[in-house]
Amino acid sequence: MRGIPSVLLIVAIMMVIPYVGNAIAAGDEPGEYLDRRTVIWNLFFRLMVVCFTVGAVVSGIVIWQVWRFRESHPQAKPTEYEGTVW
Repeated sequence: MRGIPSVLLIVAIMMVIPYVGNAIAAGDEPGEYLDRRTVIWNLFFRLMVVCFTVGAVVSGIVIWQVWRFRESHPQAKPTEYEGTVW
């Protein structure tokens, strides 16, 4: 169980390093400078698109679960562990 957070941390670092390198670095030649604000805001908006997409999927799954397993559902029958026999 202790290894899962460390693996997730390593994966997160591997995903962030290329973006940080682009945000901080400048070109080798004169005149090849990066506008850090633009790169950082671009990264922010990309990550926000990912966050909203993941949030919408998770919310949709939760809504489907609540709707599918509601008490008034016609096919919802108590299990043998609930102690009610129909």
